[in-house]
This record gives sequence, C-alpha cells and structure tokens, in this order.
Amino acid sequence: MTDLRIALALVAALMAAPVPGSHAQAGDYPARPVRIIVPFGPGGPADVTARQIGSILQESLGQPFVVENRTGAGGVIGTLEVAKAAADGYTLLMMSNTQTANESLVAQRKYELMRDLVPIAPLSYSDLVIVIHPAVPAKTLQEFIALAKSEPGKLNYASSGQGTPYHMAGELFKTMAGIDVVHVPYRNSGEARSGVIGGQVQMMIDAVPAMAPNIAGNQVRALATTGTARSTVLPGISTAIEAGVPGYEATIWLGLMAPTGTPKLIIDKLNTAVNAAIKQPGLRKLWIAQGELPMAMTPEQFDKFLRDDIVKWGNVAKHFNKAE
Repeated sequence: MTDLRIALALVAALMAAPVPGSHAQAGDYPARPVRIIVPFGPGGPADVTARQIGSILQESLGQPFVVENRTGAGGVIGTLEVAKAAADGYTLLMMSNTQTANESLVAQRKYELMRDLVPIAPLSYSDLVIVIHPAVPAKTLQEFIALAKSEPGKLNYASSGQGTPYHMAGELFKTMAGIDVVHVPYRNSGEARSGVIGGQVQMMIDAVPAMAPNIAGNQVRALATTGTARSTVLPGISTAIEAGVPGYEATIWLGLMAPTGTPKLIIDKLNTAVNAAIKQPGLRKLWIAQGELPMAMTPEQFDKFLRDDIVKWGNVAKHFNKAE
C-alpha cells in the first residue's frame, strides 16, 4: 500500500510539473535573433515601421529583430510563411488590414488568420490620401466623381495589390461615391505610386506619410484625406467627408502576430515591449510628424479588433465588381 501511495505521488508530481524548458524558454526569451516577416515590399509603411520597431525591441530585449521582406500574392506568401513557422516566438508577422481583407478576398489561402496566427499587438495607423495625376481635369473630389460618372469604366486607380488597404479603400470609395473606376493592382506600393506619378493610372489612394512628398512636389494632386479629421501632415486638404462623401473613412493600420501555439508568456512579453516602444518620445514625435499615430492594445483587445476588421472588409468585398 505504501509503495502504491509513493507511486501515485510520483505520478501526480510529474503531471503537475511544467513541460521541461517551456517556462524557462519563455522567461529567457529572446535568446537568439528574432525574424519579423514583412509580406510587403521594401520602403512601404509596413517595412519602415517594422524596422523602426525592430530597432527599439532589439535595445529593450537584447537580441536582433531582423526584418525580412517576403512579398507576393497580396501578402499571402509572407503570411503563410509565418503561419507555418515554429511557434516559439522567433518568427513574427508584420501585418495590416491586408490580412483581414484577404480573409474574404483570397479563397485559396492555405491558412486562416485567426486560426493559424495569434495577435501580439497593433502598432500604428495612418490616414490615406486620394490623389490624381495632374493631367486629370479635376480640381476637387466632387469634380473627379463627376468626371468618373460621365465616363464609367474609363478611369482607373492603382493599388499595391489585391486586398491591400489601398485596394480596399478604393473599393469602399467606389461604392460610397457611386462611381465605376477600374482597379489596377501593382506588385507593391512603390510601383503603384510610380504608376500614378507617371500617368499610367489616373488615381491612387495611398498612405499620407508615403505620398506627402509627391504632393509637395506637385507630382500628384491631392483631392481629400480619408480620416474623420484633417491630417496634421496635410491640414490644407479636406477630408473626403468634408468634400462630399459622407461617412467615408479608411486607414492603414499595422500590427504584429505570431504562429498559433506561441507560449502566452512570450506573447505577453512582446506585447509589453511593443506598447513600451510606441510610447518612446522620439518615435511618437517622428510618427506624428508624418501622420502615423500609435495604437496600444492588449493581445485580447487586438484579437477583437482583428475579428471586427475581418467582418468590415468582408462586407465591402460583397460590393466588388464581379469582373475583378
């Protein structure tokens, strides 16, 4: 009987013991370099923000945070790479509303965002700006809408790819303004920007920080911004709501996710580090100067935010031109 009690006590102790190394690994995290996969092209908002945050996390957590661009398929390729990675906190995804939109737009994905990845934290959001090539005979947003209505299907607009925030903002604008302009997807935001600057396309909706220098250089004409209030970077430009499209609002936001199964201790540690990073005065000043505003949430709050965004863009996708 005594032997039996001893045996049962040993079994109970073994069952109660943590998985060897799991808490130690989480507590010591990171013990080696961490990859941040950016599924978008170099030089865009996601890439730049990933490098800024990675640099601060390297200082605070003591290991390099290495940014790697994995472009293609509107963000699907890079997202899938992270979804399939080891759930150990050493491969992270820099993501945006592209990923939440792709849940409705890309049927052939080999992952599901909220099944195969877990939220860490949002980072920031930026208003967008509606611009046209200077040769387009419209000086205001209402003039452009009138022009588009007079020539349905003849004008086009650029985006950095199917499902990107710029594409979704364009489709939302088309629906709310009642116009038919043709979507021209490019491989990345830099090429799309070059397309509207060069006059190959007539319109683009782009992030304010990225397009502001081109507006200042008169390479494009700004018609409206897409926030609920005027941009601090472009205070002289009306919002789309002010310019005659009531209720129109679109932003680009950025955040971090990790493969499902990543230990909660690691997720929480990263969330704390990210929320501390975006409070740094130097970074906040830089972001605000370029129209980028910090977002702070717990992983649970970010989870709800993502699920709500999936529903939002799913509703927009229902109105897409079937030809696309």
